[in-house]
Amino acid sequence: MALHRVKFTEDIDDSSDLFVGPVSSQALPKDAMPEAHARPDAVYEAIHQELSLDGNAAQNLATFCTTWSEDQVRRLMGECLDKNVIDKDEYPQTAAIESRCVAILARLWHAPGGHDTMGCSTTGSSEAAMLGGLALKWRWRERRKAERRPYDRPNLVCGPVQVCWEKFARYFDVELRQVPLERGATGLRPHQLEQYVDENTIGVVAILGVTFTCDYEPVKALADELDRIQASTGLDIPIHVDAASGGFIAPFLHPELPWDFLVERVVSINSSGHKYGMAPLGVGWIIWRQPELLPKDLIFYVDYLGGVMPTFALNFSRPGGEIIAQYYLFLRLGKQGYRQIAEACAATAQYLAEEIAAMGPFRLLYDGKGALPAVSYTLKDPAHAPFSLFDLSDQLRMRGWQVPSYHLPADQQDTVIQRVMIRHGIGRDEISLLVTDLRHALARLTGAPASNAERTAFHH
Repeated sequence: MALHRVKFTEDIDDSSDLFVGPVSSQALPKDAMPEAHARPDAVYEAIHQELSLDGNAAQNLATFCTTWSEDQVRRLMGECLDKNVIDKDEYPQTAAIESRCVAILARLWHAPGGHDTMGCSTTGSSEAAMLGGLALKWRWRERRKAERRPYDRPNLVCGPVQVCWEKFARYFDVELRQVPLERGATGLRPHQLEQYVDENTIGVVAILGVTFTCDYEPVKALADELDRIQASTGLDIPIHVDAASGGFIAPFLHPELPWDFLVERVVSINSSGHKYGMAPLGVGWIIWRQPELLPKDLIFYVDYLGGVMPTFALNFSRPGGEIIAQYYLFLRLGKQGYRQIAEACAATAQYLAEEIAAMGPFRLLYDGKGALPAVSYTLKDPAHAPFSLFDLSDQLRMRGWQVPSYHLPADQQDTVIQRVMIRHGIGRDEISLLVTDLRHALARLTGAPASNAERTAFHH
């Protein structure tokens, strides 16, 4: 019979359990680095548990950004974690793929220059918008210098823009002339331009997918009005299209809509790859109609494959995974895939709009037709309603839904609206559950509060 020698010890090693070791036995450091190292799986689990306090991204109906990705996208992102996209000579294939994406977008947006089109990736559409704004300012300044006229008071005309344009104006010393929102309007209207543009206007920003209401501003009509202004005053004012969201929707849902480089006054377009381009956070794109529309003084040159590579960016080091993921999606989905996803999202948005309209207290501002796959609405009679939209947001958050309520910009800041974005990964079933929760929330907000006897406790 075999003999076994057993050694007893009082020193039990509990390190095999993630929730017993030193990392889990105390609160995580908040303002100082710990003295000793720790098990990687224990640190991971502690941070993972803390992050569970964040909202569920799939229920975040406020964001335009991608919240669902295929496993292949995640794998490619991981494989590019150590590739600095700014180092074109060290990672030439990543640079080549970035160039392919620029060419694909230039063709999608009908740039006339073909292979001579100028463009680049950015950290997001905010950086891309700023690059477009800088090019507008530089070209205006060069023209004013050539004419021996003052160039110290540039202004940019726009409607209800995203905050990145306010940052651009402040950081780069440009007066931002935000045109007030007219009653009943969902964005800038052509007839408003004449009283805001002048000889110091570097450009007009048209929004393809207004952040507040999700509608498109009428790019072609704005261009026509600027044509009329030029004919009467001589002012030649370009348009930059901020297509952060609509740049990946309009080509597939609204192919007949004139908004891109088919409109001759459009000189540049920015968009977010990580919105309806469906790439992960965060990648943006900026394309110019022709290379000469990007002033040479803004371009820096780096060595690349034995030659010189022009670059234009505000940010520097960043991983190349987002660019690779964008290229993967172009190949994976193709035009057909992007179209089918956009159509499915739009159909879901229109279903939600119909359900919201039928509930009674709401007035639709945008019903999901003709622009982004989204819905925006307000209360029909907010002054006499027994609740506000902020109250409704709080009720929905109890079920995990993040539905934003906010004031419209001037001159409609007295109007509070809600907005729901429908993105890839948000299906009809999920929105039907939101509809059910909306109805329950309305019942709670409009009915008498339940007594303690009527409230349901936990059952075990």
